Amino acid sequence: MLYLARRSEFSAAHSYRIEGWSEEENQRVFGLCSNPNGHGHDYQLEVTVKGNVNPLSGIVLNITEIDRVIKKFVENELDGKFLNREHFYFQKHIPTTEVIATYIWNSLEPRFNGCKLHKIRLQENDDIYSVKEEGELVQLTRKYHFSSAHRLHSHQLTEEENQKLFGKCNNLYGHGHNYYLEVTVIGEPDPITGMVVNLMELDEIVDREVIKKFDHKHLNLDTEEFKEINPTSENIAIVIWELLSPHISNLYKIGLWETQRNYFEYFGPHKGQ
Repeated sequence: MLYLARRSEFSAAHSYRIEGWSEEENQRVFGLCSNPNGHGHDYQLEVTVKGNVNPLSGIVLNITEIDRVIKKFVENELDGKFLNREHFYFQKHIPTTEVIATYIWNSLEPRFNGCKLHKIRLQENDDIYSVKEEGELVQLTRKYHFSSAHRLHSHQLTEEENQKLFGKCNNLYGHGHNYYLEVTVIGEPDPITGMVVNLMELDEIVDREVIKKFDHKHLNLDTEEFKEINPTSENIAIVIWELLSPHISNLYKIGLWETQRNYFEYFGPHKGQ
């Protein structure tokens, strides 16, 4: 089985509002997105299909055919539209990122011949994206940032072993990173709000449980969580999971960018990993 991903983009406006709610309730749940005049995004869409390679042609499907299907759908239904006002589906369903991703999946899935839709990834902006995969519920990922110093040093190893294993990262005074944290939740979009999770509540939880504890701190010296635990990025990802999972029932995974080249994921014990 071979997997092939193609990228597209479109610009659209939308608003998150429930007309039966008061202005205060809309603002409480949806924040700035409740503006009745709407706001907009340049969406980045990645479509992944899968199939077997044709032994005669050496391809799964002519890539121009995949592009034609995606382009026709995007241009006809999404690009340049105010979704709530101009699209039949989003006149009845709030066009959150996770709802749009699910709609794109359901719309494109039957349109490919010779291959099968495997995954949709829809990025709303630098901080939010949604993923819909075959046989899975829709995921929503929110990105956060914190700056911390740390020293890679294990109390279970000798000074010589630490120096040999961690090198310059074992520097007595530590070093630092701009960490980018991705918090992913999973579920069915709420039939009323269209959300897998309330982003305002998610932001409050992450800020309270993670950002305020770790941002502009020396992890080894300033935090209780890493007094005895070596603050490797692997351990940081696990600790963040443990901090957030009691407060986020549908937490799916933690992604942590230590640098642009170093990325770590932790799915928690529910994945058996």
